Amino acid sequence: MDSRMRLVFGLLTFVTIGMILGALVQLARMEDSYGSEFSIRRQLDTQHEGISTRAYDKEAFTLRLGYVKPEIISWAPRIILFHNFLSSEECDYLRGLAKPRLHTSTVVDTATGKAIKSNVRTSSGMFLNPEERKYPIIQAIEKRISVYSQIPIENGELIQVLRYDKDQFYRAHHDYFSDTFNIKRGGQRVATMLMYLNDNVEGGETYFPLAGSDECSCGGKLVKGVCVKPNKGDAVLFWSMGLDGQSDPKSIHGGCEVLSGEKWSATKWMRQKTTY
Repeated sequence: MDSRMRLVFGLLTFVTIGMILGALVQLARMEDSYGSEFSIRRQLDTQHEGISTRAYDKEAFTLRLGYVKPEIISWAPRIILFHNFLSSEECDYLRGLAKPRLHTSTVVDTATGKAIKSNVRTSSGMFLNPEERKYPIIQAIEKRISVYSQIPIENGELIQVLRYDKDQFYRAHHDYFSDTFNIKRGGQRVATMLMYLNDNVEGGETYFPLAGSDECSCGGKLVKGVCVKPNKGDAVLFWSMGLDGQSDPKSIHGGCEVLSGEKWSATKWMRQKTTY
Protein backbone atom coordinates (compact mmCIF):
# COMPACT_ATOMS: atom_id res chain seq x y z
CA MET A 1 0.00 0.00 0.00
CA ASP A 2 1.53 3.35 -1.05
CA SER A 3 1.61 6.42 1.20
CA ARG A 4 -1.41 8.00 -0.48
CA MET A 5 -3.60 4.94 0.11
CA ARG A 6 -2.41 4.69 3.70
CA LEU A 7 -3.39 8.33 4.21
CA VAL A 8 -6.88 7.78 2.76
CA PHE A 9 -7.40 4.66 4.85
CA GLY A 10 -6.23 6.48 7.96
CA LEU A 11 -8.62 9.38 7.37
CA LEU A 12 -11.58 7.05 6.81
CA THR A 13 -10.81 5.14 9.99
CA PHE A 14 -10.49 8.42 11.94
CA VAL A 15 -13.86 9.64 10.64
CA THR A 16 -15.56 6.34 11.52
CA ILE A 17 -14.22 6.35 15.07
CA GLY A 18 -15.14 10.01 15.46
CA MET A 19 -18.74 9.46 14.36
CA ILE A 20 -19.30 6.53 16.72
CA LEU A 21 -17.56 8.14 19.68
CA GLY A 22 -19.46 11.37 19.10
CA ALA A 23 -22.80 9.56 19.17
CA LEU A 24 -21.85 7.61 22.30
CA VAL A 25 -20.66 10.75 24.11
CA GLN A 26 -23.91 12.51 23.25
CA LEU A 27 -25.94 9.60 24.59
CA ALA A 28 -23.77 9.37 27.72
CA ARG A 29 -24.40 13.04 28.49
CA MET A 30 -28.14 12.51 28.13
CA GLU A 31 -27.86 9.46 30.38
CA ASP A 32 -26.10 11.50 33.08
CA SER A 33 -28.81 14.15 32.83
CA TYR A 34 -31.73 11.80 33.17
CA GLY A 35 -30.37 8.80 35.09
CA SER A 36 -32.14 5.46 35.19
CA GLU A 37 -35.43 4.51 33.57
CA PHE A 38 -37.05 4.55 37.02
CA SER A 39 -36.06 8.14 37.71
CA ILE A 40 -37.19 9.14 34.22
CA ARG A 41 -40.66 7.83 34.96
CA ARG A 42 -40.75 9.73 38.26
CA GLN A 43 -39.80 13.00 36.56
CA LEU A 44 -42.44 12.89 33.83
CA ASP A 45 -44.75 15.30 35.63
CA THR A 46 -42.18 17.55 37.30
CA GLN A 47 -41.53 21.21 36.52
CA HIS A 48 -38.14 22.91 36.35
CA GLU A 49 -37.96 26.69 36.45
CA GLY A 50 -41.50 26.88 35.11
CA ILE A 51 -40.71 24.70 32.03
CA SER A 52 -42.03 21.14 31.80
CA THR A 53 -39.38 18.41 31.57
CA ARG A 54 -41.88 15.97 30.07
CA ALA A 55 -40.55 16.20 26.49
CA TYR A 56 -36.95 15.65 27.56
CA ASP A 57 -37.81 12.73 29.82
CA LYS A 58 -39.89 11.12 27.10
CA GLU A 59 -36.91 11.33 24.72
CA ALA A 60 -34.59 9.68 27.24
CA PHE A 61 -37.18 6.99 27.95
CA THR A 62 -37.63 6.31 24.21
CA LEU A 63 -33.86 5.86 23.79
CA ARG A 64 -33.63 3.59 26.89
CA LEU A 65 -30.76 5.63 28.25
CA GLY A 66 -29.09 3.87 31.15
CA TYR A 67 -30.10 0.48 29.76
CA VAL A 68 -28.61 0.25 26.27
CA LYS A 69 -24.91 -0.69 26.47
CA PRO A 70 -22.82 -0.65 23.26
CA GLU A 71 -20.01 -3.14 22.65
CA ILE A 72 -17.66 -2.85 19.68
CA ILE A 73 -17.44 -6.26 18.00
CA SER A 74 -15.38 -5.43 14.93
CA TRP A 75 -13.99 -2.47 12.99
CA ALA A 76 -13.66 -4.32 9.67
CA PRO A 77 -16.48 -4.96 9.03
CA ARG A 78 -18.02 -2.37 11.35
CA ILE A 79 -20.17 -4.20 13.92
CA ILE A 80 -21.60 -2.93 17.22
CA LEU A 81 -23.61 -5.06 19.67
CA PHE A 82 -26.17 -3.09 21.73
CA HIS A 83 -27.14 -4.92 24.91
CA ASN A 84 -30.71 -4.29 26.16
CA PHE A 85 -31.62 -2.38 23.02
CA LEU A 86 -35.27 -3.49 23.27
CA SER A 87 -37.31 -3.96 26.41
CA SER A 88 -38.84 -7.37 27.07
CA GLU A 89 -42.29 -5.87 26.42
CA GLU A 90 -41.18 -4.51 23.04
CA CYS A 91 -39.84 -7.93 22.05
CA ASP A 92 -43.11 -9.62 23.00
CA TYR A 93 -45.08 -6.92 21.17
CA LEU A 94 -43.21 -7.50 17.89
CA ARG A 95 -43.63 -11.26 18.16
CA GLY A 96 -47.34 -10.82 18.86
CA LEU A 97 -47.81 -8.65 15.77
CA ALA A 98 -45.95 -11.11 13.56
CA LYS A 99 -47.12 -14.53 14.72
CA PRO A 100 -50.52 -14.69 12.91
CA ARG A 101 -49.00 -13.47 9.63
CA LEU A 102 -45.84 -15.52 9.16
CA HIS A 103 -45.10 -17.04 5.78
CA THR A 104 -42.10 -18.73 4.15
CA SER A 105 -39.19 -16.30 3.84
CA THR A 106 -37.77 -15.27 0.48
CA VAL A 107 -34.51 -13.92 -0.90
CA VAL A 108 -33.77 -11.37 -3.63
CA ASP A 109 -33.14 -12.81 -7.09
CA THR A 110 -30.02 -11.00 -8.32
CA ALA A 111 -31.13 -11.36 -11.93
CA THR A 112 -34.61 -9.86 -11.60
CA GLY A 113 -34.50 -8.09 -8.22
CA LYS A 114 -37.70 -9.89 -7.19
CA ALA A 115 -38.36 -11.96 -4.06
CA ILE A 116 -38.14 -15.74 -4.55
CA LYS A 117 -38.20 -18.78 -2.28
CA SER A 118 -34.83 -20.44 -1.73
CA ASN A 119 -33.22 -23.14 0.40
CA VAL A 120 -30.59 -20.54 1.28
CA ARG A 121 -33.09 -19.12 3.78
CA THR A 122 -35.43 -21.51 5.59
CA SER A 123 -37.14 -19.22 8.11
CA SER A 124 -40.66 -17.78 8.13
CA GLY A 125 -41.37 -14.08 8.42
CA MET A 126 -43.46 -10.99 7.68
CA PHE A 127 -43.11 -7.23 7.23
CA LEU A 128 -44.89 -4.65 9.31
CA ASN A 129 -47.13 -2.50 7.14
CA PRO A 130 -47.01 1.31 6.76
CA GLU A 131 -49.96 1.75 9.11
CA GLU A 132 -48.23 -0.24 11.87
CA ARG A 133 -45.23 2.05 11.44
CA LYS A 134 -47.39 4.76 13.03
CA TYR A 135 -47.96 2.78 16.24
CA PRO A 136 -46.31 4.46 19.26
CA ILE A 137 -44.19 1.42 20.19
CA ILE A 138 -42.96 0.99 16.61
CA GLN A 139 -42.22 4.72 16.36
CA ALA A 140 -40.16 4.51 19.57
CA ILE A 141 -38.16 1.55 18.25
CA GLU A 142 -37.55 3.25 14.91
CA LYS A 143 -36.45 6.47 16.65
CA ARG A 144 -34.00 4.46 18.75
CA ILE A 145 -32.60 2.71 15.67
CA SER A 146 -32.14 6.06 13.95
CA VAL A 147 -30.31 7.68 16.89
CA TYR A 148 -27.95 4.78 17.56
CA SER A 149 -27.18 4.22 13.87
CA GLN A 150 -27.09 7.94 13.00
CA ILE A 151 -29.27 7.26 9.94
CA PRO A 152 -32.57 9.16 9.40
CA ILE A 153 -35.80 7.29 10.15
CA GLU A 154 -37.13 7.96 6.66
CA ASN A 155 -34.17 6.06 5.17
CA GLY A 156 -35.33 2.82 6.76
CA GLU A 157 -37.30 -0.01 5.21
CA LEU A 158 -40.27 -1.53 7.01
CA ILE A 159 -39.28 -3.77 9.93
CA GLN A 160 -39.24 -7.49 9.14
CA VAL A 161 -39.90 -10.06 11.88
CA LEU A 162 -38.50 -13.58 11.46
CA ARG A 163 -38.88 -16.93 13.19
CA TYR A 164 -36.36 -19.74 12.84
CA ASP A 165 -37.49 -23.17 14.03
CA LYS A 166 -35.22 -26.11 14.86
CA ASP A 167 -32.79 -26.91 12.00
CA GLN A 168 -33.57 -23.66 10.17
CA PHE A 169 -30.85 -21.21 9.10
CA TYR A 170 -29.83 -18.44 6.69
CA ARG A 171 -26.67 -19.09 4.72
CA ALA A 172 -23.96 -16.42 4.45
CA HIS A 173 -25.01 -13.46 2.31
CA HIS A 174 -24.69 -9.70 1.88
CA ASP A 175 -27.52 -7.30 2.69
CA TYR A 176 -26.53 -4.87 -0.05
CA PHE A 177 -28.12 -5.36 -3.46
CA SER A 178 -26.38 -6.80 -6.51
CA ASP A 179 -29.14 -5.72 -8.90
CA THR A 180 -30.29 -2.31 -10.11
CA PHE A 181 -34.01 -2.95 -9.59
CA ASN A 182 -33.94 -2.65 -5.79
CA ILE A 183 -31.82 0.50 -5.58
CA LYS A 184 -34.22 2.64 -7.62
CA ARG A 185 -36.09 3.70 -4.47
CA GLY A 186 -33.89 4.66 -1.57
CA GLY A 187 -30.56 3.68 -3.08
CA GLN A 188 -28.25 1.00 -1.75
CA ARG A 189 -28.54 -0.51 1.73
CA VAL A 190 -26.10 1.18 4.09
CA ALA A 191 -26.57 -0.63 7.40
CA THR A 192 -28.66 -3.24 9.21
CA MET A 193 -30.04 -3.36 12.76
CA LEU A 194 -30.77 -6.98 13.74
CA MET A 195 -32.77 -7.29 16.98
CA TYR A 196 -33.25 -10.50 18.99
CA LEU A 197 -36.75 -11.08 20.39
CA ASN A 198 -36.47 -14.14 22.63
CA ASP A 199 -34.24 -16.30 24.83
CA ASN A 200 -34.18 -20.07 25.33
CA VAL A 201 -32.67 -20.88 21.95
CA GLU A 202 -29.62 -23.06 21.32
CA GLY A 203 -27.66 -22.20 18.20
CA GLY A 204 -29.06 -19.53 15.91
CA GLU A 205 -26.02 -17.27 16.23
CA THR A 206 -25.41 -14.47 13.74
CA TYR A 207 -21.98 -15.04 12.27
CA PHE A 208 -19.57 -12.88 10.27
CA PRO A 209 -17.00 -15.16 8.59
CA LEU A 210 -14.68 -12.32 7.52
CA ALA A 211 -14.64 -10.47 10.86
CA GLY A 212 -11.30 -11.63 12.23
CA SER A 213 -9.50 -14.96 12.31
CA ASP A 214 -10.70 -16.35 15.66
CA GLU A 215 -13.02 -19.33 15.92
CA CYS A 216 -16.55 -19.30 17.32
CA SER A 217 -19.52 -21.64 17.71
CA CYS A 218 -22.09 -21.48 14.90
CA GLY A 219 -24.96 -23.93 15.30
CA GLY A 220 -22.73 -26.22 17.34
CA LYS A 221 -19.86 -26.14 14.83
CA LEU A 222 -16.58 -24.26 15.09
CA VAL A 223 -16.19 -21.69 12.31
CA LYS A 224 -13.74 -18.89 11.62
CA GLY A 225 -14.97 -15.35 12.26
CA VAL A 226 -17.27 -13.73 14.83
CA CYS A 227 -20.51 -15.26 16.16
CA VAL A 228 -23.10 -13.25 18.10
CA LYS A 229 -25.38 -15.28 20.35
CA PRO A 230 -29.07 -14.25 20.28
CA ASN A 231 -30.17 -12.76 23.61
CA LYS A 232 -33.60 -11.24 24.09
CA GLY A 233 -33.46 -7.46 23.73
CA ASP A 234 -29.95 -7.28 22.24
CA ALA A 235 -29.34 -5.83 18.77
CA VAL A 236 -26.49 -6.01 16.28
CA LEU A 237 -25.75 -2.99 14.10
CA PHE A 238 -23.48 -3.56 11.12
CA TRP A 239 -22.65 -1.56 8.02
CA SER A 240 -22.94 -2.97 4.50
CA MET A 241 -21.31 0.10 2.99
CA GLY A 242 -17.94 1.64 3.81
CA LEU A 243 -17.19 5.32 4.33
CA ASP A 244 -15.92 5.44 0.77
CA GLY A 245 -19.47 4.84 -0.47
CA GLN A 246 -18.68 1.35 -1.74
CA SER A 247 -20.33 -1.91 -0.66
CA ASP A 248 -18.24 -3.75 1.93
CA PRO A 249 -17.64 -7.43 0.99
CA LYS A 250 -16.53 -8.13 4.58
CA SER A 251 -20.09 -7.48 5.79
CA ILE A 252 -21.09 -10.99 4.65
CA HIS A 253 -23.04 -12.71 7.43
CA GLY A 254 -25.46 -15.54 8.08
CA GLY A 255 -27.84 -17.08 10.59
CA CYS A 256 -26.53 -20.28 12.14
CA GLU A 257 -28.68 -23.39 12.40
CA VAL A 258 -31.07 -23.49 15.35
CA LEU A 259 -30.35 -26.58 17.46
CA SER A 260 -33.33 -26.33 19.84
CA GLY A 261 -36.13 -23.90 20.60
CA GLU A 262 -37.17 -21.02 18.36
CA LYS A 263 -35.20 -17.96 17.32
CA TRP A 264 -37.19 -14.76 16.83
CA SER A 265 -35.59 -11.65 15.38
CA ALA A 266 -36.53 -8.32 13.81
CA THR A 267 -34.53 -6.68 11.04
CA LYS A 268 -34.34 -3.06 9.97
CA TRP A 269 -32.48 -2.28 6.75
CA MET A 270 -31.40 1.32 6.13
CA ARG A 271 -30.79 2.98 2.77
CA GLN A 272 -28.79 5.87 1.34
CA LYS A 273 -31.92 7.98 0.76
CA THR A 274 -35.52 8.18 1.90
CA THR A 275 -37.69 5.12 1.24
CA TYR A 276 -41.09 6.79 1.66
